[in-house]
Amino acid sequence: MKHHIPLLAVAALISLSACSKSEPEVVGGPADPMAEQIANAAPVELPPAVKASKQYRCKDNSLIFVDFLSDDKTANLRTEKNGTPTKLTAAEAGGALKVDGYEVSGPGSPVTITVPGKSAQSCKG
Repeated sequence: MKHHIPLLAVAALISLSACSKSEPEVVGGPADPMAEQIANAAPVELPPAVKASKQYRCKDNSLIFVDFLSDDKTANLRTEKNGTPTKLTAAEAGGALKVDGYEVSGPGSPVTITVPGKSAQSCKG
């Protein structure tokens, strides 16, 4: 048993000595045909993230779901929990968010919400 250990050590050293220590050669492929266009492209601006998601109970007992976005000028309004969102925008940060008969205004809770077919009403979050 003691005679096998030195033989194993020698075999391991021989196998490791066969490894090359030189750096691998990197071979380039064809030139990128869009490299110039990409280099000259305008910077990409990511869409704003959701800052807060609020659920409001309005005076008529309806529920309105609003996702306020991080730019403070955009929100997504849904009249059903998993409904299709309607994108609302404001001219300036903190202003009333509006589009096509929808409007959300106010500092947080309560807010005034208008949806098509209904008059403006106070809603609490």
